[in-house]
Amino acid sequence: MFQRYFPLCLALLLAFGGIAVSNEAQAQARSTVSTGTSGTYTLGPNDRIRLKVYGEADISGEYEIDSSGFASIPLAGRIKAAGLTTGQLERSVSAALAKGIVRDPRVNIEMALYRPYYILGEVKKSGEYPYRLGITILDAVASAGGFTYRANENKVFLRRSGGSVEEVYPLDAPIKVFPGDNIRIPERYF
Repeated sequence: MFQRYFPLCLALLLAFGGIAVSNEAQAQARSTVSTGTSGTYTLGPNDRIRLKVYGEADISGEYEIDSSGFASIPLAGRIKAAGLTTGQLERSVSAALAKGIVRDPRVNIEMALYRPYYILGEVKKSGEYPYRLGITILDAVASAGGFTYRANENKVFLRRSGGSVEEVYPLDAPIKVFPGDNIRIPERYF
């Protein structure tokens, strides 16, 4: 039972206690808390989904979640998608279609394209980059052309999607990047 709640307890201790814990344990706790214990991905603005409604080719297709968190789907209308998993959105779309002219809709939703992540600071090509599953901070730096000569190659600032606080991590830690994250490589001081 303790193993089940360990990451949450560790995150709370880090937040409130100021207890010294290894960087690896901190990273594990943060990644477990940020992805959730079930590991399911929640949709957000700029995600693109692939919708299949069996027997309804006119409705099936790819749809992008707009900046307010809604997906506009023919015959279903504007449906709130941000904050939902693909399974939850399937149920919402199915319920909306059942109210209209589609009888017993069978809906399948999968990810077509994740929202991008952003990298800025002391990299050669800062900007917006397409997300790939399993990408780490060092992978993101490599995608951005590597470090500039002024880069502090010891630490990185990371602000998770939807978060308002930048967290500092050692650059050599295998920290996962998630869709919508903001990565900032600081300048070193001589």
